[in-house]
Amino acid sequence: MSDSVPKLRLRGVRKQFGDKVVLDGIDLDVMPRTSLVVIGGSGSGKSVLLKCILGLIEPDAGSIEIDGRDLMTMPRAEREEARAQIGMLFQAGALFDSLPVWENVAFGLLARHKVTRAEAPEHASSYLAQVGLAESVGFLSPAELSGGMQKRVALARAIAAQPDILFFDEPTTGLDPIMSDVINELILQTNSQRNVTSVVVTHDMGTAFTVSDRLVMLGKGRVIMSGTPDELRHTKDRYVRDFIDGKAPEVEDVAVLLSTS
Repeated sequence: MSDSVPKLRLRGVRKQFGDKVVLDGIDLDVMPRTSLVVIGGSGSGKSVLLKCILGLIEPDAGSIEIDGRDLMTMPRAEREEARAQIGMLFQAGALFDSLPVWENVAFGLLARHKVTRAEAPEHASSYLAQVGLAESVGFLSPAELSGGMQKRVALARAIAAQPDILFFDEPTTGLDPIMSDVINELILQTNSQRNVTSVVVTHDMGTAFTVSDRLVMLGKGRVIMSGTPDELRHTKDRYVRDFIDGKAPEVEDVAVLLSTS
């Protein structure tokens, strides 16, 4: 596939729940082997956007393309095959508490019969090593791990399927600054070593500016601004500037936001 064709392309993606419009005509291009970071306030549609791409939620309108092929018009089997290219790091890790770490990491490989159960622990160990965890961690339960270790196990599981696309949903939420830096470095390392295309949803501006090639800010279901990290750092847009700086809006702006929410 040519590098001139977006790995992911969204056009006019819309999703509404009852009277609430969450996504209101989203257009996005994510080029191959680049990292797009999506930022925005609570309720801006970030997580719903990911779920629409993953097929967990069906959009009401629009197109979602992978490698130039529209998922919405594909036969179901082809759509599932295309989405199998995507690895996902969920916000809370989403590890299976009843399974040891090695089985969590190898879960997708076992489900798709790519490894036998006897081979799975060794395969899991190799992916744990790639996120800086010892082989012995594979025989622990998720409950025995710290939050940072759980995130790294979840990343090992995400890369075990060798995806072309990786999604990260709030990868540093709940972590201390040091572990947040560790996760950010692992994202950068994974992107460079595996040549994957990444989409990161975050409200952590440290993560946003560290791991992004491009940034998109959502607001009220629309793309408010899209650009390079430097373009967003130096924007004159007051709303974007306040969000990046973590500055509360003026009193009159709060009234406008409340009246339109």
